[in-house]
Amino acid sequence: MTTEKGAAGAPGAPDTGSSDEHIGHAYTTDKAAYLRRLKRIEGQVRGIARMVDEDKYCIDILTQVSAINKALHAVSLGLLEDHIAHCVVGAARDAEAAGDPQLVQDKVKEASDAIGRLLR
Repeated sequence: MTTEKGAAGAPGAPDTGSSDEHIGHAYTTDKAAYLRRLKRIEGQVRGIARMVDEDKYCIDILTQVSAINKALHAVSLGLLEDHIAHCVVGAARDAEAAGDPQLVQDKVKEASDAIGRLLR
């Protein structure tokens, strides 16, 4: 089954074409922590909008943008680590059991593509 959600998992986000054939997601055990971090980031973004509206000093705004980028980077790395530990390792087990190395190759390619998008 192909997910209709994008990379961020939000409805209406672009479809990444990623496979969602397994049960559960790697981040499920840390979902509450991810949501707390994302809510904090959301608040920071609203704070930047307020700063712009209030004509704050541009360097102060850029400092806040940098903090948000760092926070999003941390979330991305955590999700990527979870994906490798859960999805890629699971695909390796499935590939061994099924005798089909393509299963793991597909997940490794998916992870590599995600890393490439993060580095752009």
